[in-house]
Amino acid sequence: MLPLAAALFLLAQTPQPFPKPGAPKPATPPSTTAPATQTPAKLPAVQPPGPATAASSDTPTEASLGAPIYPGAEFLGSFDAGKGQRYYLFGTNSSFTEIVNYYKTVLKQKGELVFEEPAIHEFDIGKFKEETMAFPPSVSVKDYAWGGSAGYLSAKRGKAERFKTVIQIVPAPAF
Repeated sequence: MLPLAAALFLLAQTPQPFPKPGAPKPATPPSTTAPATQTPAKLPAVQPPGPATAASSDTPTEASLGAPIYPGAEFLGSFDAGKGQRYYLFGTNSSFTEIVNYYKTVLKQKGELVFEEPAIHEFDIGKFKEETMAFPPSVSVKDYAWGGSAGYLSAKRGKAERFKTVIQIVPAPAF
């Protein structure tokens, strides 16, 4: 059976299905057009974002994750995993094999190859408690360059960038 973390990792870029024929249409919001006699309210000016910094205050650290971060990996984002957990994605253009070997060395375990095509390797970093956790604490590595793919597409801070390998870290929740 596929570990929950690996299944979610696989679905991270899966497009949502189209609505099926006969399915109810989503509710449309009420009309927001103002009568011609009213003047529109003045909206506050929007400031353009400042220059991107190498590490923002929301970028997790190895200490906050309880797991090593591959050197040079770029933080892509964090997502709610449920039950008080989050998972964190990091992208790199190092090869899948290089990343897996790095984690085998620093975690001192061989982990498990969950899928061969596209390759996903998972390392457990804590005990899974089904009653309090949505996902087992783990580090998962996925090969996004498999089969000639251009890589995982990340649009962060207004620039699109592709990554050959993505690392997902699910830390143990702090209870």
